[in-house]
Amino acid sequence: MNQTFQKIVGGVLAVTALMGLSACGSKTEDTKADGKTYKVGIVQFVDDASLNQIEAAIEAELDAKATELGVKFDYTLYNGQADGTTLNQIGAELVSKGVDLIVPIATPAVKIMQSATEDTEIPIVFSAVSDPVGAGIVDSLDAPGGRITGTSDALNTKGLLDLMLAQNPDTKTVGLLYSKSEDSSKQPIEDAKAYLEGKGIRCVEKTGTTTDEVTSAVDALIAEKVDAVFTPTDNTIMTAELAIYEKFLNAKIPQYCGADSFALNGAFVGYGVDYTKLGTITADMVVQVLVDGKDPATLPVTTFDNGIAMINTDSCAAIGYDITAVRSAFEGKCSSVLETTTQQNFD
Repeated sequence: MNQTFQKIVGGVLAVTALMGLSACGSKTEDTKADGKTYKVGIVQFVDDASLNQIEAAIEAELDAKATELGVKFDYTLYNGQADGTTLNQIGAELVSKGVDLIVPIATPAVKIMQSATEDTEIPIVFSAVSDPVGAGIVDSLDAPGGRITGTSDALNTKGLLDLMLAQNPDTKTVGLLYSKSEDSSKQPIEDAKAYLEGKGIRCVEKTGTTTDEVTSAVDALIAEKVDAVFTPTDNTIMTAELAIYEKFLNAKIPQYCGADSFALNGAFVGYGVDYTKLGTITADMVVQVLVDGKDPATLPVTTFDNGIAMINTDSCAAIGYDITAVRSAFEGKCSSVLETTTQQNFD
């Protein structure tokens, strides 16, 4: 998503701008001539499987709602490429354009868009913020305050670790793989350490902020001979997943991660919310603010069932597990169990 491209949706041509970082798109077909047009900036933190799912679902729902309501959502897509300078440039451009609303996807993008619009009246509907209160983005889930609301993909850390221990009750050492730069990882890592150490399980923490650093962290965890690895809803690790998952498989170490899209990119288990549904609801909240006139300050943050387990059957077999036995171990410990295979690309 960091290259110039063209996209046709609903018969309208979308062409990238801002040095290839954005794609402009009025993505509605047969909009009523007198229908109101709303300018929306969609800002994705980085190109990864989780965030791609969300962004695609937001587009699809805005298109559907535009047709249903007889309005037009003239939205522009941006990718911050996990770079603060780029995100600040995007924020400045959106303010200069006078967009009606901004949809930042993932905590780092939200915080920068919030700062960029501080002296404006531009509302924000965020998506995929794991801990919006802890990150200082909202006052509370029920009453966000300011000009901001959105959707949260908060992780049930205990629920994911319960699956890990159900599959391997003899677990003695667990690796914690995350990025210290990710606000969304702080609380889950603290929760994981408290939970595991309370059961007498040793935790080994390794971190990285780039793919090379993450790869080195994985090598260190393998050298420590950990029994399993826990990764929270961490965009840095998600971005690196395709580069690291085979290392864990070759070492027969199962990786349990806080998003189903990790499993799409090779991890043994991804756990959490349905990101397509999260994106759809995010778009619905955009409609509530722009079309229905709802005040984001009083529109509660939407949370979701975060107990969906996604098992990568390729990885399951590579580790040496029987899929039927794994499903049996997970039974009753999550809301649903799904299966997938590794996808090298996920748009």
